[in-house]
Amino acid sequence: MFTAASLLSLILFILVIIVVGILSTFIPVGLWISALAAGVKVGIFSLIGMRLRRVTPSKIVNPLIKAHKAGLDITTAQLEAHYLAGGNVDRVVNALIAAERAAIPLLFERAAAIDLAGRDVLQAVQMSVNPKVIETPIVSAVAQNGIELRVKARVTVRANIDRLVGGAGEETVIARVGEGIVTSIGSSDSHKAVLENPDLVSRTVLAKGLDSGTAFEILSIDIADVDVGKNIGAQLQTDQAEADKRIAQAKAEERRAMAVAREQEMKASVQEMRAKVVEAEAEVPRALASALREGKMGVMDYYNMQNIMADTTMRENIARTGKADSGDLTTPKK
Repeated sequence: MFTAASLLSLILFILVIIVVGILSTFIPVGLWISALAAGVKVGIFSLIGMRLRRVTPSKIVNPLIKAHKAGLDITTAQLEAHYLAGGNVDRVVNALIAAERAAIPLLFERAAAIDLAGRDVLQAVQMSVNPKVIETPIVSAVAQNGIELRVKARVTVRANIDRLVGGAGEETVIARVGEGIVTSIGSSDSHKAVLENPDLVSRTVLAKGLDSGTAFEILSIDIADVDVGKNIGAQLQTDQAEADKRIAQAKAEERRAMAVAREQEMKASVQEMRAKVVEAEAEVPRALASALREGKMGVMDYYNMQNIMADTTMRENIARTGKADSGDLTTPKK
């Protein structure tokens, strides 16, 4: 049987355990001890304040210990402000440590701004130490003699930390290098000059200052591969000749259609004239009969007119027969 005193002691012990558990959950005592052991002065009430501000203490204290061991002068307030702004505190501290080891001047404010801008500040520092090689896609360019060249280049770039915020990315660098290659090859008199000395293209492109306004600094542009493509000039001339041929054919077809239309029109006019002649010839017998009835023309006059018409017909037949026999009236017979 438990006495009242033993029950009270048990209840108090359970309450103490519950209170200690709540306090250890709310107050990161282990983290506070780790900070003290590392020589970082972080008050227990600062840790409680982080809990109240909904800041995970481990995401502030651990990077702070790391920065202190690296000899960086960073405060808890700076890290906490960056965390509340949505930044990655651990990545920023790692970038600051890497920059300090590589003797690259980088302030916490600059690193925090780069991180909040959405760029990987640690990768940028690493790229400043170890430059990156960007390979461009195949760029097609045409020299002045009409020969196409397919060029692939490798661009060695280094991150420019001062221009990471607001600077253009890799896509802009690749586009500018491709534009410079096209311009350089296009200004060459012959594709042979480019094949003989491809470093002329790289030097010309590098001298254009293509890295202005970007987050990178171009160290070198190397032509990796040059292939000869199509004869664009000859192809354009062939296409132009084909187009001119089609235009000429269209104009000839138009003229032919107009000639056919004129021929049809002339045939219609001839037929109309023949109809009028036939109509006029049909009126001749009527006129003769009317003249005979009215006494305007006698029988002898009619016979004389018939003789004249017969003589005319005979002469025409003789002329046709002579032309057929000779083949050409202008050529005398032997």
